[in-house]
Amino acid sequence: MPPRVGEIIHTLEKAGFEGYAVGGCVRDSLLGRKPQDWDITTSATPQQVKKLFRRTVDTGIQHGTVTVLLGDEGFEVTTYRVDGIYEDGRHPKEVTFTPNLEEDLLRRDFTINAMAYNESRGIVDLYGGLEDLERGIIRCVGSPKERFGEDALRMMRAVRFSAQLGYSIEPETFAAIGELAGNLEKISAERIQTELTKLVTSDHPDDLRMAYEAGLTAVFFPEFDVAMKTDQVHKHHCYTVGEHLLHAMLEVPADKVLRLSMLLHDIGKPATMTVDEKGTTHFKGHPAVSAEMAEKFLRRLKYDNQTIREVHLLVRYHDYGMKEDPTPRLARRALRRIGPAYMEQFLQVRRADVLAQSDYLREEKLRNVDLWRKEMEAVLERGECTDLSGLRIGGAELMALGIPKGPRVGEALQYLLDLVLNDPEKNRVEILAEEAKHWLERTEE
Repeated sequence: MPPRVGEIIHTLEKAGFEGYAVGGCVRDSLLGRKPQDWDITTSATPQQVKKLFRRTVDTGIQHGTVTVLLGDEGFEVTTYRVDGIYEDGRHPKEVTFTPNLEEDLLRRDFTINAMAYNESRGIVDLYGGLEDLERGIIRCVGSPKERFGEDALRMMRAVRFSAQLGYSIEPETFAAIGELAGNLEKISAERIQTELTKLVTSDHPDDLRMAYEAGLTAVFFPEFDVAMKTDQVHKHHCYTVGEHLLHAMLEVPADKVLRLSMLLHDIGKPATMTVDEKGTTHFKGHPAVSAEMAEKFLRRLKYDNQTIREVHLLVRYHDYGMKEDPTPRLARRALRRIGPAYMEQFLQVRRADVLAQSDYLREEKLRNVDLWRKEMEAVLERGECTDLSGLRIGGAELMALGIPKGPRVGEALQYLLDLVLNDPEKNRVEILAEEAKHWLERTEE
């Protein structure tokens, strides 16, 4: 326990109150993980807490929470409380302060999050949290239906904790999720986004399968449910579209953009599926459709614009050049589309896509990815132009040659860039100027 947490608890106890570290910090400490935050619970009321410490902030005083500032750190100190009726499935209508630690722990979501600790009493585990930690189980405190009825987001949290810790969800708890999954509609997109991001960046992102099986994705991600039911009858694949997406997430690092890209890279396949006379499925044009669907989904969950742009880019070009070995020209054109800054992510996505397919031609496909890496790196090492910023001529020079200011300058620049992508040797001022003159003559005829 950090010294400052101990100092706060000691100050509370010296004044005649109880004080404990509580919740996730206790759980993570027992698991040998470094807690992100240290929350403290106490029998003191918020006003009593404020009298004991020189610097405090009323961060949630209506719910009993005061932030105590020590040095450059803040620690939330919350009065023991009993939650009132949850009328909206999200927040209690009112809270009642209580001097009883047992009542405070009873209102918490899962047994592994309902333990408290201080140095004088040690671990306080009234609901079997220690045993559930040892068994690797996510189990509600008390009645699962009551806990999920109070706050429907707890159902997503159950799946998320399972994914983060590699635990299973206790059967009664899982059954309650299935029964109450529809209540997730009451939860804001931002709160769902937070849990989904933590889930997909965990060690077990494929535990999203549990959210599907329990009916949660049907509420916030129905496109995924369709993907889980879409077969891929093709020698290159061995999973449904949805299972392919889950397996693909396992093949990239636990980065938000990469994991979301793999989750969404084929989400448009069901919408583009055709079946030929032999019964083989085809998904022509699915990258573009997937990119648009990915953007709509991410906007629906209120992701930031930068994440949306990056995921859209990687999904749109996730199989660019997959069917051919690269040449320097193709490598330059690929870098034009994705940008040098995203080359590594592009290659990671390509590789993960292959590893989540069948074994058919896998070695050849992986060799293709390696060849793309080699060619793209060579283009960058040679300093060849891949975008307008690399052209040796600009808009001012083109206007000096007689090209009218406005859209025509942009058209000319794109034409010259295309020439240079085909032949880097043409990226010289005198050559580009001459080419621009010829272009102007042809387009004015």
